[in-house]
Amino acid sequence: MRRLRRSERALVYGLAGWCSEVVSTGLRSRGRDHDWRLSSHTYIWMLPIYGVAAFLFEPAYAATKRADLPWWGRGLLWTGGIFAVEAASGEAIRQLTGEVPWDYSRPRGSKPAPTHWRGLIRPAYAPTWFLVGLGMEQLSAVLDRVAITDAMD
Repeated sequence: MRRLRRSERALVYGLAGWCSEVVSTGLRSRGRDHDWRLSSHTYIWMLPIYGVAAFLFEPAYAATKRADLPWWGRGLLWTGGIFAVEAASGEAIRQLTGEVPWDYSRPRGSKPAPTHWRGLIRPAYAPTWFLVGLGMEQLSAVLDRVAITDAMD
């Protein structure tokens, strides 16, 4: 029996992010498009972006546990970290492709363009990222309890 490797944990974070994005965009589509089909979407780019949590979030989470940071302090830290990853990865994708897949500068439906920074960060998502960060703590705890047997054992 062994614990999950960092690369395996990255895949779990990536898939969890993809799934949560599909669910959340589907649920929001009803209000945005007035369509009960609950159409969802995500981007291939998002798998590695969500997966980077295994390499950035988990060491930071271990440090917050050692420092005994309160839940609200950790939530603020995760919010800032998610904004930083969103900005850095969005800018990198923009350099490669010429655009950002989640460009927040574009209006959605009949609503005007939301408040944003360079189309990369939307401050209105801060409460969401706060909760996502605390949720990632829970996912990390679950992954810590997973033990697998290699096929060769």
